[in-house]
Amino acid sequence: QRRKWVSDLPIELPKLSSPIMSEISIALKRLPHGTDLPLPTYATTFSAGADLYAAIVTPLKMEPGAHSVVPTGIAVQLPAGFEAQIRPRSGLALKYGVTVLNSPGTIDADFRGEIGVILINHGTKSFSVERGMRIAQMVIAPVSAAIWRETPDLENTERGANGFGSTGTQTDV
Repeated sequence: QRRKWVSDLPIELPKLSSPIMSEISIALKRLPHGTDLPLPTYATTFSAGADLYAAIVTPLKMEPGAHSVVPTGIAVQLPAGFEAQIRPRSGLALKYGVTVLNSPGTIDADFRGEIGVILINHGTKSFSVERGMRIAQMVIAPVSAAIWRETPDLENTERGANGFGSTGTQTDV
């Protein structure tokens, strides 16, 4: 069976509301434990990520090194050819050492369950997640499906197979 490509599907293409940002309509379902929380919110006009909120009933105390799935109280229906990336909030990471464990987490277009955020406390003190706290960001992004073309050799480049720090940390100034 031939794979369907975005161009083959009847989807709504993003409408340009500004020369910089595009918009796309995404179906979102509020779950019973998240009805009083805000929808994902963009903090500024040009924010790439929309804030996600903790839909927990009681505070969640996270000791250093602990990780936990925090519910958001929402489920989404992404259009074919798109994903949602769940990313850390820089303020939580900088101030408390709390981040998204599988960063970025991926929400596939065919997933219909509740979005959960896997948080980890890399800090040195316990951290309390409260109801309605902004815990992560969700970025909507287009995706491509690779068509793998096996070959016995790859083209040479200046870098070659050198990786993991091979380009150094200093610049020649």
